Amino acid sequence: MVSLKEIQKFIQELAKSDIVRLELKSEDLELNVQFKPEQKEIESNTEKIIIPQVAPQMPAPTMPPPMPQPAVAPQPTQTQTSGQPQTKKEEKDEELIEIRSPMVGTFYRRPAPDKPPYVEVGDHIKPGDVVCIIEAMKLFNEIEAEVEGVIEKILVEDATPVEFDQPLFLVRPAK
Repeated sequence: MVSLKEIQKFIQELAKSDIVRLELKSEDLELNVQFKPEQKEIESNTEKIIIPQVAPQMPAPTMPPPMPQPAVAPQPTQTQTSGQPQTKKEEKDEELIEIRSPMVGTFYRRPAPDKPPYVEVGDHIKPGDVVCIIEAMKLFNEIEAEVEGVIEKILVEDATPVEFDQPLFLVRPAK
C-alpha cells in the first residue's frame, strides 16, 4: 500500500504540472485530486508549494471490524462568556465534558449495521468503554471514553463525516 508521505510527494509534484484534476484507482486505493485555481499557483523563488485539499473516496462499510484506538482527552465545554447571569440549565451544562474526535473520518455509533449502538443517551460509561468507531482510510478505530459519567447528548449523526477535535458526545461526569 502507498504511504501517506508518498501520496503527499505525488500531490506536490502534480501541483507543479498543468493538471487541474486527476482520478487514480487501484486495488487498495481510490484518490481524486482537484486543484482550486488559487491553489495551482506555485512560488518558484521560495520553492513553496500550495498543497490542495485531497478527498479520498471510500465506500461506506457494510460491517466494520473494530480496531482499538485511544480516545482524545475529554475537555470541558465552553460556556457563556458575556456578562449576563447564567440560568440553572447553563450552569449545569458547564459541568459537561466533551468526548472529541481524535481524527478525521466517518463516525459510526455501532460496530455493525445489524448491531446495537455502543452507547445511548443516559448510559453510564467508564474509562476504557468503547463509545463509537471512526473510520479513517479504511481503518476502523474504536474510540474509548477517558472519563466516567453519563452520556447526556450525542452530537453527531451515525455514518456522517467528522473533523479532528470535533465534539462527539457530552458526558456528565460521575461525582
